[in-house]
Amino acid sequence: MAARVEELLAPGGALPIVAAGDPVLRGAAEPYDGQFDDALLDRFVAALRETMHAAPGVGLAAPQVGIPLSIAVMEDPAPGSPEVLAARERAPLPFRVLVNPSYQAEGDAKAAFFEGCLSVPGWQAVVARHARIRLRGQDERGRAIDEVLTGWPARIVQHETDHLRGTLYLDLALTRSLSSNEAVAEHWSQPTPETAARALGFDLP
Repeated sequence: MAARVEELLAPGGALPIVAAGDPVLRGAAEPYDGQFDDALLDRFVAALRETMHAAPGVGLAAPQVGIPLSIAVMEDPAPGSPEVLAARERAPLPFRVLVNPSYQAEGDAKAAFFEGCLSVPGWQAVVARHARIRLRGQDERGRAIDEVLTGWPARIVQHETDHLRGTLYLDLALTRSLSSNEAVAEHWSQPTPETAARALGFDLP
């Protein structure tokens, strides 16, 4: 695995993102257990961050660059109007690394919003996700993570952790909501997807 990553990193710059249909996105990622030395792990994490920024996106999992290891990165500058940010419980999220993450729902509440994926470029769909989760795992230095997240950070964690299980957001989406990025920008930029639900004919939880 280390040799594959060295080869992937050799050209420098942002890494190629694997698109839906590649088997690496459909298998369970291997738990990270020191397969890289610290220097290689740091380089790989830096490349994931650069790739996420270049795309641009707010999260990226290692399988999305063809490496089936349980590592993901996330960072959200939280652009948007105050009304949209408030509805989505979205605030700036500093860069962080998740190693071997898992999550559990805290309560039954769900929140439904449009989301997209760097491995499914050009499209978005409404996904109902847990509004509050408990995240467990480690950071890039093996320090334990055990915390409760809500709102948009909880959504990002669920999306990226699902990638490590071989699940794409489309597997969970309300399929009648599927819209091109252009259609979302033109028609569905409201803070919540109620208008889209009425017009496109899908039910929100």
